[in-house]
Amino acid sequence: MVSSSVVSAYADPVDDKLVIDGQEMITRAPAPEGHPFKEVLSGWLFREPETRELEADSFQNSGMLYVERGQEIWNTVEGSKGKSCASCHNDAAESMKGISAHYPKWDADAKRPINIELQIDKCRTQNMGAEAYKFDAPEQKALTTFIKYQSLGAPVKLDLKQGEMQSWWDRGKKEYYTRTGQLNLACASCHEASMGKHIRADHLSQGQANGFPTYRLKQADMVSLHNRLRGCIRDTRAEMPKPFSDELMALEVYVTWRGTGLSVETPAVRQ
Repeated sequence: MVSSSVVSAYADPVDDKLVIDGQEMITRAPAPEGHPFKEVLSGWLFREPETRELEADSFQNSGMLYVERGQEIWNTVEGSKGKSCASCHNDAAESMKGISAHYPKWDADAKRPINIELQIDKCRTQNMGAEAYKFDAPEQKALTTFIKYQSLGAPVKLDLKQGEMQSWWDRGKKEYYTRTGQLNLACASCHEASMGKHIRADHLSQGQANGFPTYRLKQADMVSLHNRLRGCIRDTRAEMPKPFSDELMALEVYVTWRGTGLSVETPAVRQ
């Protein structure tokens, strides 16, 4: 458990509205059946005013630089088949609109869920004749951010009836509540049991995934969801699983489901 000597105070999330480019984001939503909370809350509600303002202003949000870079990559021809993403999908504003709100999705070929990053790699290797990206390569983060940005404002909703998605949800839930590492902490230790409390200088949120990839001020860089999950596991002083491993994909399914109904906020801004 989080020591009471570490947690200094409790503070409610703000009641502000997040409006980006004239579109109001859903930052509070009724929790789906089986959720531990009655209401799901965006991490934006737990941030400092300056951080909230950065996300709300597309001109100040440094994550938009990754969106612009991702658009360049979308239109760049690569691989032995002489194709770009746009060769098959045309204008991303139309073809990718709302898509990422429903990922991870079941992939019949892989017989497991895949996220946007893995879908990109599948398209690159099978349709473009190009190499898959290395984990967290700048191009991977930029293209993922660009694609997810096309779903800005769309409510998150996974289809757990696809393939064996439910069994992966079950595994992800188990991972979420399993204590690991020398500190003997689980995801739920911070984002459920201590949600709303301050730990050092951080205001603990529900740990929602709807804003990833996220521009993190601490790192001055775009941070992928699997990077953040691995970082949390590292902070418990446990061995970090590999990116896109079964453990982390199951956790992504479950964590994404926990944010059902919240708007896609990519690129969100966090501390």
